[in-house]
Amino acid sequence: MKKLLVTGANGQLGREISNMYEKRDGIEVVRTDVGELDITDVDATVKMVKEVKPYAIINCAAYTAVDKCETDVDLAYKINAIGPRNLSIASSETGAKLVHVSTDYVFKGDGTKPYIEFDTPNPNSMYGTTKLAGEKFVQEFSDKHFIIRTAWLYGDGKNFVKTMLRLAQNGPEVNVVGDQIGSPTSTKVLADIIETLMWTDNYGLFHGTCEGICSWADFTEEIFKLAGKDTKVNHITSEEYANMFPASAKRPAYSVLDNYMLKLTTDHVAADWHDAIAEYIKEGWHLK
Repeated sequence: MKKLLVTGANGQLGREISNMYEKRDGIEVVRTDVGELDITDVDATVKMVKEVKPYAIINCAAYTAVDKCETDVDLAYKINAIGPRNLSIASSETGAKLVHVSTDYVFKGDGTKPYIEFDTPNPNSMYGTTKLAGEKFVQEFSDKHFIIRTAWLYGDGKNFVKTMLRLAQNGPEVNVVGDQIGSPTSTKVLADIIETLMWTDNYGLFHGTCEGICSWADFTEEIFKLAGKDTKVNHITSEEYANMFPASAKRPAYSVLDNYMLKLTTDHVAADWHDAIAEYIKEGWHLK
C-alpha cells in the first residue's frame, strides 16, 4: 500500500488529486488542510510525515490571494515559501518524493513567446516572489522533487469559469480583459501531468498547463458558447479593468508556459484548452 500525503486537500487541485487516487487500488490518500497540518510549522510537518511515511507528498497548499499577498507579506512567505521548505525537509528525512505546485506568476509576464523552464524568473508581485522562494527551497532541501508550474487553473471550487457564468446571469453583457494572454488549465489536466511524473525518477522543474493560448475574454466566450449562454463579452484592456476594479498586484500580461521539459523527457501531451473546458462543462462541474 502506497500512501500519498496531500496538502491543501480542500482546494481545487487538492480535491482533484484526492478523488483521483482514492479510487485506485493499492493507494491510500491522507488528506490534510490547515486544520490537520500547519505546513508553516516545521516540527509539526516533520512529525506528521514521519508518522504517515508517504510514498509522495503532493503539495497543493498555497496562499493564492494575489492582491492580499501585497499586504500580508509575512503570511505569504510563510505559506508559499516556508511551507514548501518544511515539506522538503520532511520529505528528505523520510525518503518521500515531493510534488510541489508553483505558478506562472514567477515570470514578469512581459514576453512575447511561451516561457520554458530554462527562462529566468522575474516576478513582479509578492505572490510570484513568495512562490519563487518556495521553488528555491524545494530545490535546495528536497532530494526527490517535482516542481510543476501551472496557470489559470479551474476545477471543483471557486474559479474563473464559475464567476463568469454567475455574471452572465446578472445582465446581457460582461466586460472581460482581452489583453492578458495565457493557457486555461483544468485540474484534471494538471493531475494527469502529476500522474505522469510522480511514479518516475524524472525529477526537476516542469511546466504543466493545457496546450494552446487565449485571452481571458476569449476564454469567456468559449465558456458561454459551451454553456449555451448568449451573453455578450466586451473585450477591455487591463487598464480599463484596473480603473473599474483597482488591484494591488500587477498581473502578467503574457502568461503562457510551454511544457518544454515534459515534451523533452516524456511522451505525455497535455490536452488543448478547448478540449479541457469542453469536458469540464460537459461533466457539469460548472454547476457544482
